Amino acid sequence: MDYELELTNIIKTDQLLMSILKTVQELQLNDCWVAAGVIRNKVWDYLHNVQTEINDIDVIYFDELNSSIESEKALESKLQKSMPHLPWSVKNQARMHFKNRFPPYSSSFEGVAHFPETPTAVAVRLNNNQIEILAPYGLNDLFVGLVRPTPLFNQDSKLHPIYSNRLQSKNWGSIWNTLKIDSE
Repeated sequence: MDYELELTNIIKTDQLLMSILKTVQELQLNDCWVAAGVIRNKVWDYLHNVQTEINDIDVIYFDELNSSIESEKALESKLQKSMPHLPWSVKNQARMHFKNRFPPYSSSFEGVAHFPETPTAVAVRLNNNQIEILAPYGLNDLFVGLVRPTPLFNQDSKLHPIYSNRLQSKNWGSIWNTLKIDSE
């Protein structure tokens, strides 16, 4: 199955998600994407024929010249003015490596590659009205409902508890009951 085409079609038929992508594109930020849960949850909702509430919209970008938290907050405020009913979260990947004490990232791709679970390590954006997909570990796990740690969170004994804690706090299996969750 062509999961890129499937994801593109899911996004194109969702008016709200398309509006989100257009609004984010208008920011004209470097290496900017809508990532993680909003995309993952949309696919799982589609596969389970349910509709869950959007709990956050992760907007990521990469700007080494201005990596202040204040800049992120200003961007969140701008997005909030454009679409006030949505829970925006903006993070510059040029500073996110500090969170888990990684070496500095060189792009948003690296930031997404450092997400804890494979089905969450996905981002999309509009570029010249075309949907682009960034998925360092592919889309297979997302579409077959397999939740497992990304290689870094699987191999590093200090990081694996972060993955395990997320599994407990997110409780995805109770919402999308056909997921196969790797709890090891």
